[in-house]
Amino acid sequence: MMLRLALAALLLMAAGEKRSGYEDASPETRAMQDDDASNPGFLWVQQGETLWHEPIGSASRSCADCHGDAPATMRGVAARYPLFDARLGRPVTLMQRIEQCRVERQGAAALAPENDALLGLAAYIGVQSRALPVQVATNGPVRPFYEAGKALFNEREGQLNLACAQCHDELAGQRLAGAIIPQGHPNGYPEYRLEWQGMGSLERRIRNCMVGVRAEPFAPGSLEMTELELYLGARANGLAVETPGVRP
Repeated sequence: MMLRLALAALLLMAAGEKRSGYEDASPETRAMQDDDASNPGFLWVQQGETLWHEPIGSASRSCADCHGDAPATMRGVAARYPLFDARLGRPVTLMQRIEQCRVERQGAAALAPENDALLGLAAYIGVQSRALPVQVATNGPVRPFYEAGKALFNEREGQLNLACAQCHDELAGQRLAGAIIPQGHPNGYPEYRLEWQGMGSLERRIRNCMVGVRAEPFAPGSLEMTELELYLGARANGLAVETPGVRP
């Protein structure tokens, strides 16, 4: 049975069909994601909903004060990130945008990377786009950053001299240590990973991969990290947003 599933995955790849990591997870993991009451990521979503309505910072302003009711105003927003910020002259991720709003609009201190509050807000915004297709823009002023991210995806690095593309393009659908190698689409982030026993960002997963090939990880929020996230997001265009995803 598992051999047939692996062969099916390889045939889909050969046909150029995009495949969410959800399809490669075990039935138990998929069931956990599908049931909002069992999905651990909803603990962060609930925290994010509380924070959405909480006035903070020197401005004593909440997210809702500017953006209103999230289910109405945030529908489709997460599906478009990362996107180009004309004022900064570079792309920004959803989590970077949240930090930007906190500091510039609310007068609050920036949160540390992987902070539960930041993950919660990103998950709460993300869940408003659940089931919508990822639609990250790649043309216009963002194009050079997209191309830079694509180059990073295909660049060999680390002591193992491996590129992202070697696993997630060339070997996707095959097995590594008993697990199916996914295509590496980020349509479920922030997501709950069983190996972490917690919620995490796409940045965290990228750093894990870089450590795994014995490379120096990009700094959180760095331009290189954002460029790679931009390329990965665009590579997933058309797949449904699954936030909060659950993965092994």
